[in-house]
Amino acid sequence: MKEKDEPAAPRASRAKAARRSEAVAPSISQDLVFRIFRDNPGKILSYRQLSRRLGVTTKEQRDDIFAHLKSLKQKGLLTLLQNDEYRLSDANAAHAATEPASGRKTRRNEREPFAATNRRAGRPMETEFGQDPVVHRRREAGFDFANADDPTNSFRRHRPDGGGDIITGTVALATSSYAFVISEESEQDVRVFTDRLKFAMHGDTVRLRLRGSRDGKPVGDVLEVTNRVRPELVGRLYMQGPVGFVKPDNRKVYFEVMVPEEQLHGAQHGDKVLVHITEFPDGDTGNLPVGEVKRSFGKAGQNEAEINAIMAEFGLPFEFPAEVEEESESIPLEIPQSEIERRRDFRHITTFTIDPADAKDFDDALSIQRLENGHWEIGVHIADVTHYVRSGMALEKEARYRATSVYLVDRVIPMLPERLSNGLCSLRPNEDKLTFSAVFELDENGKLYSSWFGKTIIHSDRRFAYEDAQERIEGLEADYTQEIQLMNSIAKKLCAQRFKQGAISFETQEVKFKLDADGKPLGVYVKERKDAHKMIEEFMLLANRKVAEFVFKLKPRKPRLTMVYRVHDAPDEDRLQNFALFAQKFGHQLDLSNPKKLSAELNDLSSEVVGRPEQNVIQTLAIRTMAKATYTTDPRGHFGLAFEHYSHFTSPIRRYPDMMAHRLLEHYLEGGKNMEVEPIEEECKHSSEREKLAANAERASIKYKQVEFLQDRIGDQFTGVVSGLTEWGLYVEIEENKCEGMVRVSDIPGDYFELDKDNYRLVGKNSKRIIQFGDELQVVVKSANLLDRTIDFELVDNRPDSVKRREQEERAAGRESRRGYRPEKSSKGGRPGGGGKSGGSGNKRRR
Repeated sequence: MKEKDEPAAPRASRAKAARRSEAVAPSISQDLVFRIFRDNPGKILSYRQLSRRLGVTTKEQRDDIFAHLKSLKQKGLLTLLQNDEYRLSDANAAHAATEPASGRKTRRNEREPFAATNRRAGRPMETEFGQDPVVHRRREAGFDFANADDPTNSFRRHRPDGGGDIITGTVALATSSYAFVISEESEQDVRVFTDRLKFAMHGDTVRLRLRGSRDGKPVGDVLEVTNRVRPELVGRLYMQGPVGFVKPDNRKVYFEVMVPEEQLHGAQHGDKVLVHITEFPDGDTGNLPVGEVKRSFGKAGQNEAEINAIMAEFGLPFEFPAEVEEESESIPLEIPQSEIERRRDFRHITTFTIDPADAKDFDDALSIQRLENGHWEIGVHIADVTHYVRSGMALEKEARYRATSVYLVDRVIPMLPERLSNGLCSLRPNEDKLTFSAVFELDENGKLYSSWFGKTIIHSDRRFAYEDAQERIEGLEADYTQEIQLMNSIAKKLCAQRFKQGAISFETQEVKFKLDADGKPLGVYVKERKDAHKMIEEFMLLANRKVAEFVFKLKPRKPRLTMVYRVHDAPDEDRLQNFALFAQKFGHQLDLSNPKKLSAELNDLSSEVVGRPEQNVIQTLAIRTMAKATYTTDPRGHFGLAFEHYSHFTSPIRRYPDMMAHRLLEHYLEGGKNMEVEPIEEECKHSSEREKLAANAERASIKYKQVEFLQDRIGDQFTGVVSGLTEWGLYVEIEENKCEGMVRVSDIPGDYFELDKDNYRLVGKNSKRIIQFGDELQVVVKSANLLDRTIDFELVDNRPDSVKRREQEERAAGRESRRGYRPEKSSKGGRPGGGGKSGGSGNKRRR
């Protein structure tokens, strides 16, 4: 069908055009091409649309259009968006450009501001922001399916509305090219390419028509977005005349947002902003969504702007609502005597906390005393948050929504206001504090004789940093040395029991930063876990496990008492098999024939890789192979810890599921009846989602700081290990600081390399040199882009300079002759924007 605003154009058959081209085909002027854009301000036009409007029938006419587009782009009158799609740069400049010469002279000064804004000291906007702008792009027939032009193909693009089944599902963006729609009405996730998503975003609910399959997987088109979860995005603002465009930080977002002048609210060119989308285009109009700037964070690249942008990108709150702060301030500090009398009093027993040196919220403490029978009573005392945060309070509603504290590199976004998290509930030394405790009777071999759970009051005698406790474990004679050494000995016995029962020892390495007063990273290091960390962890695991077991056994028959469990399912067999094949490439054998010995096999592998270059790669991939731990009311057990039942009880200041566990345990200890499952299960799902979101935000802040750290180390050489492979590049992780960057395949010296994905390696075309996962390489930091949060490396090349120059010349010549080379960078002209693997759009995809 012809678009309504398209003028009728003569359409000659190819045979007739070939016979008449030299005789009748008129040349096409630049003015004619430009007037189409001028008369359609804001509309995105491709070469195909222009050729239809102008009735192009010959090669000479096509060349005319290509040349005019290139010329108009160079003059700044058109903006190249993606591939062969263009948009008018500025309506005022457009009308001035088509006026008579006398009229143009009077308007010269009016065009200067636009030119200055768009080119920024002589540089085009694309150069400043690093990549071509992102747009919603329609693919032509044949892009999705090889035979899309075949009239017998039932899934042609231009097929009428009749078609496959219609289902409803949730969008999960995968890349900037496609998403998956997850639906209970489909056994498999349905792939939807972004030009068929109707601007749906991650988490949105859509109605979808199935239209066959591709590579054995279902494919569909979005008919309608029925629920937009969060029509907001974070990105960099750039101005074209009075109109702004927001380019999203999230590379999975496949479109820009246009912001009218009156909706900028003071935001300026180059700012990092949060934009709320107020209008989504209807149908395939080629238009962009329209939005309003809700918050400007300052110039992109600055620390506060970038960290605040990460918070906004993941929907993290910037402050507590006023009523929540007021409610927290109104809670009295004094503990009534009546409250003390209803609790078990531990204030006379040796008690201390062990936390990071910079911690301010202490939500757990340990107590120890020798019993008359020679055993030891060890108490795990947890801040009694639910005593202060009651159901129905604004505090409770806010904690439920946040679900977790978020630990970014330079700040904490707490679940509870500071007066609670660092004050009332924090188990600070030399203060009486209300706690909910799990108290255990153990002998020196770690044998457990009895457990007790209930409300308590404590008085911490000492606040230890992990380093202080570690010194005592290693032999420093000081206060509480004997107690800490004894508890560490018991903890090691408990740990040994866990691993004997099948617990898995894989651990990820945690990156920490040393920051200056302005948040600039001065150093990056890997946090070392010593005995003091492991001792605290072991007693917390004991408390969490025993609380879960206690509630589970209170009612011996189904339905069991409702409880919040932390579950971790056994890994999928196919994923395990793939991991075993991967480990085999490094010479590690993993026997999967006996499921009962799986944990032992994984632990043996974990021990084998310690200290080797591939340690972090293997251990990280092993954890990814495992199922993700989640919250649920279903007591399925914890595979990784080898516990039949496990809950989260020990961190209610920073985790809402722990608050739920406290409430349920208190309810059952007081003889309460079983609680309804559905509401608690819904809260478990919400907490699991918020936990995942927090982890993603934390990773984003770490990546940003790693890029910032390497910005001052351009040209420095490091030892790294290959941590990932793609067709366009290999990822290298620096061993000393875990910063990860890319070496482009096209930049690897000495040969042309191709991906052998079945064997996780790159192979040199001529030399047959192999680069694979875990290989140790020497790299030099080539660039660190804060705006895109990307790091580029180049491999150290020790060959003579003459050899390097000759190879560079050969590669440059090869790029020019290779199909897909961008003509505007060539002296021969031709079709602009024909991006192939060597073109600019290829580089964008690599990132």
